Amino acid sequence: MSETTYGADAFSPSTPVLSVSPVVLPAPGRAVDLQVRVSAPVTGSGLPVILLSHGQGHSNHLSSLNGYAPLANFWAAHGFVVIQPTHLSSTTLRLDPATPGAPMYWRSRAQDMTRLLDGLDVIESAVPQLRGRLDPDRVAVAGHSMGGHTASLLLGARLTDPQDGTEVDLAEPRIKAGVLLAAPGRGGDALTAPIAESFPFLLTTDFSRMTTPALVVAGDLDASAHLTVNGPRWHTDPYHLAPGPKALLTLFGAEHGLGGISGYDVAETTDEHPGRVAALQRLTWAYLRTALDPGDPAWRAACDALTAGPDPLGRVESK
Repeated sequence: MSETTYGADAFSPSTPVLSVSPVVLPAPGRAVDLQVRVSAPVTGSGLPVILLSHGQGHSNHLSSLNGYAPLANFWAAHGFVVIQPTHLSSTTLRLDPATPGAPMYWRSRAQDMTRLLDGLDVIESAVPQLRGRLDPDRVAVAGHSMGGHTASLLLGARLTDPQDGTEVDLAEPRIKAGVLLAAPGRGGDALTAPIAESFPFLLTTDFSRMTTPALVVAGDLDASAHLTVNGPRWHTDPYHLAPGPKALLTLFGAEHGLGGISGYDVAETTDEHPGRVAALQRLTWAYLRTALDPGDPAWRAACDALTAGPDPLGRVESK
């Protein structure tokens, strides 16, 4: 599929975007208050919401509310309100390494998203242009890399807390659909030894109760050799090991950055490909449109467009 087709507004018109940051939500008991960026179309009402969880990466600021502009801007320009928290794992906060939950703050990350849903009225008050325009009954979560792990927990995946051995259930019933972008797969012997030792919470990831509808996105060249011994297929585990309904988008030639979704022209992208990013923008948008409104034909149209040309950028399967 050509880059031109995916770059055009073939399925939905684009509108100007309003972006406000930082919006600060008081967070008693958290190391610092919760800062978020809110991006939304300047017009429209009854707008569905996407909670976007950042990954980690090597940059100083992409792992925060300032990252993922290629996705946040596109989704907002096409009818979603996108809310991006700065998780405690962000390098922008430079927290003391002894802070409880460091360095990945896996539990706090998921709790941030629940806090956002609890505080939608606070967000509306802080951004008056949004007042009365959100639809709290149509909420999705999306996350890249470690953000994908966060999203999977909110969608129903579970793990065993390595500190006390208890099973952790952080599923958020107000979230109706999700997108997992290059998310971690199963634990156990799929992890490299250094990762298993440093991040034991990943050892027990269980997707068997991740029942919320989700689109799993994986690059067929995303080996993530520092994380897993299973190669690129590891990132498809959330699809294969979770119950349906699920969809899997495999992007051909894509590495962990999936073409460059963490920011515009960022150095950490190893597979920069504007056409791939454009396809991913369109397909994730379309999936969530249809998942939150089953009568919407956007997902089928986007899937058809993906495979219509002689040189498709990926494939989709579903269950």
